[in-house]
Amino acid sequence: MATVRPVRVLFVCLGNAYRSQMAEAFANNLGRDVLAAESAGLTPVDRVPETTLHVMWEKGIDISAQFPKDAGGLDLKSYGLVVNMAGLSIPGAPPANTRTWIVPDPVWASERVAREVRDEIESLVMGLILELRKQRAGEEKPRLRPKLRGV
Repeated sequence: MATVRPVRVLFVCLGNAYRSQMAEAFANNLGRDVLAAESAGLTPVDRVPETTLHVMWEKGIDISAQFPKDAGGLDLKSYGLVVNMAGLSIPGAPPANTRTWIVPDPVWASERVAREVRDEIESLVMGLILELRKQRAGEEKPRLRPKLRGV
């Protein structure tokens, strides 16, 4: 049986500081079987803020090795899906492979708001993972059921 490769997913927000970093982390921690996630920003910041690190740590996910990346330096057509969390158009993103998630940017907000955004992103990412798993299950050939004795 051939191994099905995970879908490459790119999450893009403005600074690649909060939303897209969280989405990348949730996707790679919860959906490794169906996707391989990365993140980038339209105008990336210098480093991932402590608030992002802290609220993800509360979920048991260490993102201290993650860093902001520039979406402008990526070949967006090489991704199976680009998730736009920026609220702006993403130059070079193929419309057929792009989704928009409207998620508030927690920059300058309280840690409570960052947690709410984190939880919303976790829910959206889990929905995407379940969708991809369902698609994958439809692509796999059904398993033959063993014939039961006496039937």
